[in-house]
Amino acid sequence: MAQYLPPSFVAKKQNILEQLAVPAEQYDDLSPKGSIDEKIRDLIDEINALEGCVTTSSCAGRISVFLEGKKKSSDGEAENGLEDRISIEVPSKTAGVGGKGGGGRWLFVSHDPIDIQKHIGAWKDLFGMQSEAEGIELLSLGAARDVRFIHFKFEPMILHILTASLQQAQVLLSAALQAGFRESGALNLVSSTAEPATPMVGIRSMGLALESVIGSERGGKEICMIPEYQLRNLVEISNDRFKENTKRIERFRSLLQEVGKNVPEKKGKHGDEWEDADARRERKRAEGLKKAQIKQAAHQETESPQEILSIGTVDQNT
Repeated sequence: MAQYLPPSFVAKKQNILEQLAVPAEQYDDLSPKGSIDEKIRDLIDEINALEGCVTTSSCAGRISVFLEGKKKSSDGEAENGLEDRISIEVPSKTAGVGGKGGGGRWLFVSHDPIDIQKHIGAWKDLFGMQSEAEGIELLSLGAARDVRFIHFKFEPMILHILTASLQQAQVLLSAALQAGFRESGALNLVSSTAEPATPMVGIRSMGLALESVIGSERGGKEICMIPEYQLRNLVEISNDRFKENTKRIERFRSLLQEVGKNVPEKKGKHGDEWEDADARRERKRAEGLKKAQIKQAAHQETESPQEILSIGTVDQNT
């Protein structure tokens, strides 16, 4: 039996697929890279080929260096003199916990392992920072809560997939958990409208994630706070985690295919094809409308012209 697809899901999937069909040189999104990672493009195409699934966002995994956004100062005002007084009059967003927002920016992003030999002794330059000695001196000028820190991060693959049913969401979650993406989960399990729920599945593995503060921004300069060998260690660890991330992605691909093929077909209590409550409600509604139309047509055929005329005559004489 063909799967029932809620109209809202069908519309969203069509819109997303149209965007993905744009040539690579014209495609643009809100990610730092601005396009889909080639390493998981095949996986995304395979997921989108499934009748009840469509990807809404994705990242194959990345190494990044990120400068936090502007924070609120200890006295509740923003920093930097006149600029701060202006920001009080014209409210602006400040960075939350983790440094996102408030004018934060990426200093470096790579969706591939980094060539260690190519960058030996030049890690600060690669990550857009200056020497650690100056960083220690500048940090002593202010409290830590007033400093914009620079974060080194390794983030494994993350996928968000919109599904047409709870059953389809369960298939994805089963494959993800078995593949090692243990922090995967789903939202929107209960619908707030007349349409059935369309769960959003998030596939992730935070156990592979890595984050370390490596510098700070003071006086308009990005300053490194740790020595070169520690930067190299962070890169080496991240490169190893890239390998494990790739293995889990491949396991997820193969498990998704197997689990999808082996989902048992549900049967009704009499052995006929199973249908969920929403599909049954739609079928009953269509059957009811059809019966009403047949009954109305039959009633019109049984009425004679004489009967209709006599009724009209009586009405006119009263």
